[in-house]
Amino acid sequence: MPLWKLAVRADFAAAHALRHYHGKCENTHGHNFTVEIVVEGRTLSQDTEILADFTDLKAALRQVMASLDHQDLNEHPAFLKHNPSSENLAAHIFRELFPLVLGKGVNLRQVSVSENASQTATYLEE
Repeated sequence: MPLWKLAVRADFAAAHALRHYHGKCENTHGHNFTVEIVVEGRTLSQDTEILADFTDLKAALRQVMASLDHQDLNEHPAFLKHNPSSENLAAHIFRELFPLVLGKGVNLRQVSVSENASQTATYLEE
């Protein structure tokens, strides 16, 4: 049975401080975060033979990231009780994005958040 996966990426800039961390990251600092989402599905559209429109996926991702961009994540409602770590950011974005891609013929498979090119946190639900 065929399975296709699509990925789109977008960036946002934000500041955060990791509570209860012992080191430099407990101080407020900024990142240019990169977010990658992966969707999957088994059926291509009959007319254009695509799984989903990349433009629609990017628009949904940008909608979710709008409340995070150029913010102090420690003051964001989603992170008042939880650390704004890359792991928690990935989970938050997944949960916010899920209803936006539901009904588009794809399943949201995973969300990855990178603080830089060498470290990424990925969230998925099994």
